[in-house]
Amino acid sequence: MDISLDLLLPRETASVPATRKILDASLQALGVAENIRDDIEVMLTEACTNVIKHARRGDVYTVRAAIHDERCVIKVIDSGEGFDAERILEPDPVSEVGRGLMIMRSLADDVRFDSYPQDGALVALEKHLDYAAGSIGGRLADTRSPQS
Repeated sequence: MDISLDLLLPRETASVPATRKILDASLQALGVAENIRDDIEVMLTEACTNVIKHARRGDVYTVRAAIHDERCVIKVIDSGEGFDAERILEPDPVSEVGRGLMIMRSLADDVRFDSYPQDGALVALEKHLDYAAGSIGGRLADTRSPQS
């Protein structure tokens, strides 16, 4: 099973809940476990919010979600200045701001930050999917072997 969603969104706050709802509806329809959907929702919120707050150029950004069997990969792509994730300091544990990268790293099974100075940044988040017994997604993921 391969499902892809590409969303080209305005760089404004209203795009964040819209993106969350679109992806969550897709995952829910497939029967993805609620705790996994919750993690994905928080990761996606953090990545999109970072684009809105920190990408200084561009009126739009892209969210690309790909579901392949039991894996979901989300890419959030902006056209800002780019950033070096390794140079961003961990926030004070009691701080209310600056925790987005830490949250994404803790919830994702794999996370990658790529920066293209003057061309933007890409945040790739990967999460293993668990499906409810008998769900559509579970049945589709189980049909991976080619039919003879």
